[in-house]
Amino acid sequence: MTDIESRIDTSRPHTARIWNYWTGGKDNYPVDREAGDRIRKLHPGIGAYAKADRLFLGRAVRHLAEHEGIRQFLDIGTGLPSADNTHEVAQSVTPDARVVYVDNDPLVLAHARALLVGTPEGRTDYLDADLRDVDTILTAAAKTLDLAQPVALMLLGVVIFVEDDEESYAIVRRLMDALAPGSHLVLSHTVTHPDMADVDAAVAFWNEHGTPRLTQRTPAAVARYFDGLELLEPGVVSCSAWRPETATPDVAMYAGVGRK
Repeated sequence: MTDIESRIDTSRPHTARIWNYWTGGKDNYPVDREAGDRIRKLHPGIGAYAKADRLFLGRAVRHLAEHEGIRQFLDIGTGLPSADNTHEVAQSVTPDARVVYVDNDPLVLAHARALLVGTPEGRTDYLDADLRDVDTILTAAAKTLDLAQPVALMLLGVVIFVEDDEESYAIVRRLMDALAPGSHLVLSHTVTHPDMADVDAAVAFWNEHGTPRLTQRTPAAVARYFDGLELLEPGVVSCSAWRPETATPDVAMYAGVGRK
């Protein structure tokens, strides 16, 4: 058994594996499927959130590669490999794109080694690190990415795992401060809202039974991550409403793209 394999805990549900289950993947365990089903009973639309967030990723990466000239992507909180991963979308537009994935989940890392392989012209790498390890991430990412050139910082559904508000904002600022002008922040975050009591109930269940714990924030609090950046239209909205190809219902996962 490798060191990574020894770190995989199949006794408790894990967010990356439940997310994988909701999006139709096979990289999950009975404990994850059971928790996923119980959460879905509390909030039947939760599976749509996972799919909407994934579709947002694809639209945002494609836009940045096609229209903003972005050739480098730093994707922190990667999650389990799925369809249309960041490098697949970026390198389908520009084969020489470089992508660095960062995650601290052992199952994600084990799959990354086998599945996150890019084009011959580009480069794809991955790091075993926590979002809070900003210096470690930047130092290691600089071996693959040229941080003197624009980079897209991808933070999809990951700052929700930093409970303290000010710490979470500081982490995002430190990462963006280290990137060149012309870089972009792509961020999504679960929100709380007075009209979404079922979402709050699902989050409460997760925090009691699953790992790691997550924190909801209001739409205004999510928009604060983009302070000092130029927000691309339509701003910070439900991720299903960010430049959709077809009209889809809003979900309690808000997202935006901002330019430094």
